[in-house]
Order: sequence, then structure tokens, then C-alpha cells
Amino acid sequence: MAYSQKRRFVAGAVCPRCSAMDKLVVYSEDGKDYRECVSCGYKDEMRFPGKTKELPTRVNTTEEEKQEQVQVVKILSPK
Repeated sequence: MAYSQKRRFVAGAVCPRCSAMDKLVVYSEDGKDYRECVSCGYKDEMRFPGKTKELPTRVNTTEEEKQEQVQVVKILSPK
């Protein structure tokens, strides 16, 4: 649930049905998020994709995680 129960206009939003600008309101009802056009009556439930896992980089890994990634390499002497 991303929106409050109070209806709020979305600035610059365009209705997918009638193409009217600045006529969409967003609100939450029964734990679901909706958008609705006050001009033509279009109503749609908004579904947001789940959170994705952040890719590991050198910036967001801890020192402990870096130490776990270290591998021992054995150097063989030539005969």
C-alpha cells in the first residue's frame, strides 16, 4: 500500500482512456491502490512489482563479505 485513503490528484498524469490531463486521482481502499479519472470514470487497480535484490558491488558489500570471497591460490614450482 503506497497511497493514503484520501484521494489525491496526480499532477501531469494523463488518463489512459480519455487522454485528459490532470484528471487522475490516486487512493487506497481495502489495502489496494487505485487510480481513477474524474472526467470519464475510468478506474484501475495499481499493482507494483516486488522489490528486486540489489546486485553486489564493491560499494555495497561489507568487509566480512569481501573476506569470504578470497580464495587461496597455490603456486607450483617448476621442476
